[in-house]
Amino acid sequence: MMRVTVAGLQKLFEPGIQALGFELVDVEYAADGGRNVLRVYIDRPAGITVDDCAKVSRQVSAVLDVEDPIPEGYTLEVSSPGLDRPLVKRADFERFAGQQVKVRMREAVAERRNFKGTLAGVEGDAIVVQVDQERFSLPIARIERARLVPQL
Repeated sequence: MMRVTVAGLQKLFEPGIQALGFELVDVEYAADGGRNVLRVYIDRPAGITVDDCAKVSRQVSAVLDVEDPIPEGYTLEVSSPGLDRPLVKRADFERFAGQQVKVRMREAVAERRNFKGTLAGVEGDAIVVQVDQERFSLPIARIERARLVPQL
């Protein structure tokens, strides 16, 4: 079992990742096909290359070697957030206002948990999503996951 939370890992990794000129988008730790995987998603305005992933992987590996927060075996993966970028922080929701999003809530809001529509913005501690002609105010603290909908 992990000795730190995903939020703890984010705090551990963020300074080094920012020092390299990247944004830490998200950290996931999960069992995947019988193996544990630590995924670190990074981004920057110019986009992410394979070399960028390798550079951040070396940085994160060094931190993991020193801090040793995960006692069991795992595989480290560093990648771009992809076209369906996860939206995690308040700043993400502000930055991507006007874009199409898919949001899953931890518990129902207006008798539903899933919302797909236009991210209208942030108001207080909630995001506003326009689904067809209806606007929903979704508390950020109760969002299970949110992602951009790729525009192809």
